[in-house]
Amino acid sequence: MTQTPHIAVKDLNVRIGDHHLLKNININIPDKCVTSIIGPSGCGKTTLLKSLNRLLDDIPNINISGSVLVDGEDIYAPQTEVTHVRKKMGLLAQRPFPLPMSIYDNVAYGPRIHGTRSKKDLNGLVERYLKAVGLWEEVKHRLHGSANALSIGQQQRLCLARGLAVEPEIILGDESTSALDPISTKIIEDLIIRLKESYTIVLVTHILRQARRVSDYIIFVYMGEIIEFGPTEEVLLNPKKQLTKEYVKGFIS
Repeated sequence: MTQTPHIAVKDLNVRIGDHHLLKNININIPDKCVTSIIGPSGCGKTTLLKSLNRLLDDIPNINISGSVLVDGEDIYAPQTEVTHVRKKMGLLAQRPFPLPMSIYDNVAYGPRIHGTRSKKDLNGLVERYLKAVGLWEEVKHRLHGSANALSIGQQQRLCLARGLAVEPEIILGDESTSALDPISTKIIEDLIIRLKESYTIVLVTHILRQARRVSDYIIFVYMGEIIEFGPTEEVLLNPKKQLTKEYVKGFIS
């Protein structure tokens, strides 16, 4: 890989009680690229994604060893402040969860928490990030209306705008189009491709066609281990490992 790694995972192991979820994960995730994590259901895709911003911390009986370096900082080091880590990473979940407030306040929520109080500054941020996700023209005349009145596809874009408004470096997506119709899915995919100019993006997807459309790199995970990692076309069309070949041909589900 010639790209600079933005996230470096070293000897990462995740256990819940006696269940070994992630096994000796070592991976360098490149900067300003889209990297998709693929694999069968229950293989550890989402666990790996959530380990990148410490969303596993509150699970009972969780045991995490190894390191995850973001910009060279080990996010699991004892002195690391968790909110500082999470501010660097926006998370786009499977289903959109707009806050129970207006469209405007959803986007302004994060900047307000981090100290932005000027109405002029907030207005500018709201417009900027709604434009970034292609939502501004659709909602600019009803910014103070309820976010829950938006369509599910619009809600997902609003949640993305809300995440971008705190100026993260990394976007994490957990099957973030699985609840969307084909048109909304294409809008989100086009956004992802455009946003990689400014952000490192890591996605979990179970749709191989989607992984091929949007990804620069693929991580294939099976039974908690990384089986193969490389450029998208190489992994999906000319995989080196037999397990990868079986998965992309549909023999493993």
